[in-house]
Amino acid sequence: MWGRIAVAAGLIGIWLSLAAAVPTDIVVRVMAKDAKFIGTETGGAQVTLRDADTGEVLAQGLTAGETGNTPRIMTEGHARRSVLSDDKAARFSATIDIDRPRRITATAVGPMILKDQALTVSSTQWVLPGKSVNGGDGWVLELPGFAVTLMDAPAESIQLNGKTVNVPLKAKVTMQCGCPITPGGMWDANKVEIAAMLERNGKLLPATPLSYAGQPSTFSGSIPISEPGDYVMDVYAYDPANGNTGVTRYNLTVR
Repeated sequence: MWGRIAVAAGLIGIWLSLAAAVPTDIVVRVMAKDAKFIGTETGGAQVTLRDADTGEVLAQGLTAGETGNTPRIMTEGHARRSVLSDDKAARFSATIDIDRPRRITATAVGPMILKDQALTVSSTQWVLPGKSVNGGDGWVLELPGFAVTLMDAPAESIQLNGKTVNVPLKAKVTMQCGCPITPGGMWDANKVEIAAMLERNGKLLPATPLSYAGQPSTFSGSIPISEPGDYVMDVYAYDPANGNTGVTRYNLTVR
């Protein structure tokens, strides 16, 4: 008898807890630093909503949608609380059921087109039951960096045969949202330092600049190697105006 009473009491407690939970909408947008929203074009950003105190995952998924309206985001003046997004701008939407105020951490990893070289950003805020976080642009996370990928990866093993070898490089460099970098463009290639550098035995060698290759976001050059060994090659983009930096890393064995 007492066992049945205990079970019933437990079920009632669970029912009351569920009954008290209130659906709460959360919209998360991930903004590329100095650019636009990260969405479908670059594989989206993986968003996770987690209880900051318990670690419980409350929701997760990818941002999806367009990068947004370029003039509204990049060139028009912004007053306080100006809304930069529109209905098509990339976002992740979730409805979570909470029965009390909870400290929630939103974490974004992206853009997913970079796979294992994607970057991570997060922030934490209180969320109240039934008090949605979806007004304006929603919960906005800014993701720094450039998306840098090698278009024609060099061979992992290179033979010197007693000579200096100039290893050709071609890289695609965009903003994290996929927005193009071109000379004189909205994202000006003339103002971004794009180069490759080698590290061998813990020593960094001088960087070799890459030049605009005639197509949007495409840069090329060659990097000289004259000594055998195991190298780490970093191809990077750096904006001195705001410190924004992106890197792709590649390992080379030179014999």
